[in-house]
Amino acid sequence: MTPWTVRQVAYLAAVITIADRTTLLDLYYLGSPGHIATCVLETSDGLALVDSGPTTTIARLEKGVAAFGATLEDVRLLLVTHIHLDHSGAAGVLAKRLPRLKVHVHEQGAKHLIDPEKLLRSATMIYGDEMERLWGEVLPVPDDQLRVLTGGERLDLGGRVVRVAYTPGHARHHVAYYDEQSGIAFTGDVLGEQPFGSTMAIPVTPPPDIDVEEMLASADRILEWRPERLFVTHFGPVADPTGYASEHAERLLDWSGRVRDSLSQPGTDEDRAAAVADAIMPEITALLPPKAADYIPRETLLGNWVGLARYWRKRDSA
Repeated sequence: MTPWTVRQVAYLAAVITIADRTTLLDLYYLGSPGHIATCVLETSDGLALVDSGPTTTIARLEKGVAAFGATLEDVRLLLVTHIHLDHSGAAGVLAKRLPRLKVHVHEQGAKHLIDPEKLLRSATMIYGDEMERLWGEVLPVPDDQLRVLTGGERLDLGGRVVRVAYTPGHARHHVAYYDEQSGIAFTGDVLGEQPFGSTMAIPVTPPPDIDVEEMLASADRILEWRPERLFVTHFGPVADPTGYASEHAERLLDWSGRVRDSLSQPGTDEDRAAAVADAIMPEITALLPPKAADYIPRETLLGNWVGLARYWRKRDSA
């Protein structure tokens, strides 16, 4: 099955089996397909989710799980790639509803799931009055429901072996997972996103933790698993891991260089970010299939500039 076929099916049905006992759920974020995917792994001890999405998508998550004869109560494990609200915002709500749920997260992210106050304060500075509409309720995860990771673990999930790698670069607390049964590596955001209906690799570099060198090293760490496919949260399976990672690295370095050059240009940061975004947007649009460009809003490119500018200013002042 080609990546395009996977996306066609996901668009129509929101649920697609991508490997044996491995199911993609399109969470239809804000009512639109192709923005946030979660993956359900079936194990002998219940269902495992790789990233939960935000609380605003729990109803869609529940419907997706029901589509293959299960309920949310069958979900026993949540594998968090990182704690950004689009990836794990629903973790606390799910933990409250599902007292047997065990949430796996990197040690640097665990404290923010236990006490999300700082995370919410930072997010509110960005999203303001839109917090509730975009993300919904964010609750703490009880300490006894957390399983803290450092990287390098070999998890036995009901007879299904999943490996963990520490993969910073997008976030200090980012991890990736490799499912030995399916040959799929789950990469969160450290290898960017693949706009719905395309195979293009788009870097995701918002503040505050972006580190280009670490991101490239994390990509190499993922490829050391020799995965058959990747699974990016935004959005879905990647059929050519090596080619995709190479494209991501090339685009990341190109955009990073443009941002660094822009820092010496006159004007405000808003002017500099706008100039870089306005140069990049038509280049992306020319390479994407029709409608796929809608999945790369200009605001994302502006946020990418801010993250990379912070990276260069910090590095150049060291």
